[in-house]
Amino acid sequence: MDAVRVALLREVLAGTEWPAATRRFAGVLRGSVVSHGGGLLLVGTERHEPWHLAAHLVDEAAWSGTPELAPTLVRHAARPSDPAHLAVGLGRIEAARRGETLLVVAPDEDAALLERVHGARRAGATVLALGSGRELDAMSHESLPVPRGAELDLDSVQHLVSAAAGENVVPSQRGRRRFRDRLSRLADALTAPPPAGW
Repeated sequence: MDAVRVALLREVLAGTEWPAATRRFAGVLRGSVVSHGGGLLLVGTERHEPWHLAAHLVDEAAWSGTPELAPTLVRHAARPSDPAHLAVGLGRIEAARRGETLLVVAPDEDAALLERVHGARRAGATVLALGSGRELDAMSHESLPVPRGAELDLDSVQHLVSAAAGENVVPSQRGRRRFRDRLSRLADALTAPPPAGW
């Protein structure tokens, strides 16, 4: 989903909690990986691996000049024979330590995954959760629940979060705003409702 489509989706969602909630969550994500500098681990459930979010975060990391946003995708069925970027298994979560951020994307509760996530949190990793599940929300430092039957599905929320994660880079860190940020702001301004006096 490109910047213009994200802006249109935000326009459709104006008046709902989603634009602000996804930007807030993305800000926490960005702040966590930039301030801690220990790397971003991204994991889903066995039935839902967040490949698409991983790809978008890699793009946002490159476009925003924030390499810390590029995640390590942790897979349930990783094999040593897989390419290096696909060969990281669940043992990596168990090795997570202070300074690292673990982003969990889970449409459902997964008891085995929750146990590993809990271990990572005890070891000092920052845990962020995207999806649904009370236990996961409870053990996360920050969560963005996406309940079934909400206005948005988990895929759309992932698009909004990944796009927002690369936006609003602090000018003192980057010097100049990125072209994509300016384009996104312009699209937001052009698609915003007219002022109340009109």
